Amino acid sequence: MATQLRQPKSLAPMVISWEPLPDDFRLEEKPVENINHPLLAGVLREILEIAGYILPTMLIASNFGLCVTLNNQPIIKAPDWVFVNRVNEVLRERKSYTPNLEGDIPSVVMEFVSNSEGEEYSSKQTHPPGKWFFYEQIIKVPIYIIFYPDGGLLEFYKLENGHYQLKLPDENGRHWIDSMGLFLGAWQGTKESRTGYWLRWWDEAGNLLPWAVEKVEIERQRAEQERQQKERLIAYLQSQGIDPNNLPPISSN
Repeated sequence: MATQLRQPKSLAPMVISWEPLPDDFRLEEKPVENINHPLLAGVLREILEIAGYILPTMLIASNFGLCVTLNNQPIIKAPDWVFVNRVNEVLRERKSYTPNLEGDIPSVVMEFVSNSEGEEYSSKQTHPPGKWFFYEQIIKVPIYIIFYPDGGLLEFYKLENGHYQLKLPDENGRHWIDSMGLFLGAWQGTKESRTGYWLRWWDEAGNLLPWAVEKVEIERQRAEQERQQKERLIAYLQSQGIDPNNLPPISSN
């Protein structure tokens, strides 16, 4: 399946096709740009797992190759985080993903900006195309997010009329992602010895979805409250001359 993308007169038309990678194709292995990027991506998935959000037919990955064949040449970009709502086949191991051929196009892609900007904003159309052009004009990803971990700036772009438009957050500083049924926003705090800005999920009611250590602490506090309530009840019963260990049976009538 191929589509032709119109180009300015100075450039030849580009033919886009969604084809499997050749069996002998070797994916380029690039080192992670920043040690914090895996942490940022991992937390986003962790929260969704704890919330019971992830389905087997979803694809959620980081630094993972999105593939397109452009003018008979495979083009691969590896966003820092990608969400695909539905894949055609659930595979135990997946080395890359070709939209339209293997399932839906990604609903969301994210790039985390290091100290020096890379090709997050590149609209370069010649081979190999820049990431902005790749996501916007070739794959046509509905939502493109660029996040600056150092300062907490979250740029939320939505594909409208064929081009990305920067969207302002709501009054709480969050963005609603309809395809996921969740809000996304920047949050400042500490996790895994890293203090700074993170991306977090909120549900439709505005409740912050916890990550693992937070959920453990919530459960600990709930257990502590139940223990204190039980102790207060025991103390009250004893003050009334009632042995809490020898209560009369509750009548069924």
